[in-house]
Amino acid sequence: MSTPSVLISGASIAGPALASWLARAGWDVTVVERFDELRDEGQNIDVRGTGREVLRRMGLEEAVRAAHTHETGLDFVDERGRPVARFAAGTDDTSGGTAELEILRGRLGQILYDHSSAEAAYVFGDQITALHDDGHGVDVEFRHGPARRFDAVVLAEGLRSRTRAMVLGDARVHELGVYSAYLTIPRTEADNDRWRWLICDRGRAVTLRPDDVGTIRAGLNVLSSVRGLDRLDRTGVVTVLRATFADVGWETPRILDALDDAPLYFEALGQARLPRWSSGRIALLGDAAHCASPMSGMSTTLALTGAYVLAGELVQHADPHTAFARYEATMRPFVEKAQQLRPGIPRMVYPHTRRQRSLVWAGLRTATSPLANRFGDVAGAVFSPPADAFRLPDRPLAARREG
Repeated sequence: MSTPSVLISGASIAGPALASWLARAGWDVTVVERFDELRDEGQNIDVRGTGREVLRRMGLEEAVRAAHTHETGLDFVDERGRPVARFAAGTDDTSGGTAELEILRGRLGQILYDHSSAEAAYVFGDQITALHDDGHGVDVEFRHGPARRFDAVVLAEGLRSRTRAMVLGDARVHELGVYSAYLTIPRTEADNDRWRWLICDRGRAVTLRPDDVGTIRAGLNVLSSVRGLDRLDRTGVVTVLRATFADVGWETPRILDALDDAPLYFEALGQARLPRWSSGRIALLGDAAHCASPMSGMSTTLALTGAYVLAGELVQHADPHTAFARYEATMRPFVEKAQQLRPGIPRMVYPHTRRQRSLVWAGLRTATSPLANRFGDVAGAVFSPPADAFRLPDRPLAARREG
C-alpha cells in the first residue's frame, strides 16, 4: 500500500493538530500557510471539555498548562473600574467564563506546530490558487510553488476562508453584527490578573485581559448594523474606533492612545453554518467549516476535536469520501449545539441604552448573589459552554487504514 498524502491549508490550530495526528499515523503530510511565518499575535482563548481531552491524548496538556495566562476570573466593571459582578475562574475542564485553562492563540499554535513539524512538511508564504479533483486525487496549484497532487486536501482556514469558495461556492457566513478590535498594550500598575469587562451603552464594550508575557490584551467591541467595516484599511479602522469610543471612560482613553502603534486585529464576528463540509476529496476543518464565534467559547475546542475526529476517519477508511462523510456525521450535532448562543446573545451584552445596561448589571449581580447560588451554580450555568457534550471516539490513530 502506498503512503497516503494530504495537503492541509492553514497553520493556526486545527491544521497543525490534524497534521500531528496524520503524520503520527504514517501519512505524508504537507501544511501550506499563506503567511511567511507562524503568527504569534492573538488574544486569550480557552480549551475546554473534549478539546482538553484531545490535548491529553496528544501528550500536550502540560505544555499548554505551562503557557497558561493565569487569568483568575471575570469582573464586570463600571466606568470607574469598580466591580459590578465578579466570577471566579472555572475549576474543571468545562466551567466558568474564564476557563481553568486559558492560553494565547499564538502560543497554542506554536505548541501544535512544534509537536508536528518534525514529521509534517510546512510551507510558509504560499497559498492555494486552484484545486482540480478528478475523483482519484486532487491536483493543487499554488501561488508560488509548483503544482502537486495529493490523495486528499483539507482546508483548515478561517471563518472567511478565500479558498473555501473553490470547494463550496454556496458557503455563506452568518453575521452576528459585532465588530471586535484586539490590541496588545503595555501593562501598568492599574492592571491585574482578572478579565475586566466594561459594558457601555450604544452597543459597546471594552475589555482588558492578562497574558503571560507581561502585556495586556485589550478589546474594543461594538454591535452595529453597518456591514463591511472589517474591509477598511488600518487607518480607516482606527478612525472608526476613535469616533465610536471617544466618550467612554475607564481605561478606554489608554487603549485609544495605543491604536497608532499597538498590534491590532479587527474582525466582524460570525458563524460558519454550511450545508456540507466536503466535496469529493476536499474537506473543511475548524473555523472554515464550523466557526462558532468567540462568543461561544467553543471555537478552539471544536478545532481540536474536529481534527481528532477527521484524522481518525481518514486513518480508518481508505476512501476519503467515506471518511469525510463520517467525520461530518459525527461532528455536526456537537457543532450545532456549540453554535446555539445563550438567549439574548449578543444583544444582551451589548445593550443600546443605559437603562438596558442597568438591567444587565442587575442580572449579573443576581447571578453572583449568595441566595441564587444556594440553588446551584448560576454563574456556571450562564457562562459554561457545552464543551463536554461530546464523547471522543476511542480509536488508535496510529493504526493502519482499512483497505
